[in-house]
Amino acid sequence: MSALNVVARQRLVLLATFAVLLLPLVLLGLYLAQRHAQGQADLAQLEPRHARLLGVLAQRSEIETTREQAQALRSEYLYPAGQDATQSGNLAQQRMRDLLTAAGMQVRSSQVLPAKEDHGFDRIGLTLAAEGDLLALQSALAVLSSQRPVVVLSDLDVRVNGGLGNHAPTEAPRLTVQFSLSVLRERS
Repeated sequence: MSALNVVARQRLVLLATFAVLLLPLVLLGLYLAQRHAQGQADLAQLEPRHARLLGVLAQRSEIETTREQAQALRSEYLYPAGQDATQSGNLAQQRMRDLLTAAGMQVRSSQVLPAKEDHGFDRIGLTLAAEGDLLALQSALAVLSSQRPVVVLSDLDVRVNGGLGNHAPTEAPRLTVQFSLSVLRERS
């Protein structure tokens, strides 16, 4: 063999060895480039979410204040979950009896109905029967809207005792009123 062939063969073996050693490095470089591109795409996707979270964190005190205000408003409209449904119903019943008596009506009967689940709350029904004149009924209804926790008037049945023809025109007729009310209690 000629010296030129031997040198060419040695160079070829050297290049092949170098290529075999360099191939894993090239493949590793390509893999790292792909992972880097994927990481950049993931960061670009997460960046808006991260910015929103930073905004939420910056407004943390405002959010906490709003949450406390919402809790205060919630307590104005609902009986607390820590109170038994029967207790809440009895308390509402007593408040309504006191309200009607203060308005000038005479409570004849009252009843607390069993609590029913309603959109995540307990709806406690109350029925009250009372007698009084029209002015007392108007006073009771006017005060009813300012009650806290809120009392919802579901049904109102008003009847004149003895009919209108049996009363003197100068006397206010006596009314018999049947109230169907309900209050809401938080569920635990």
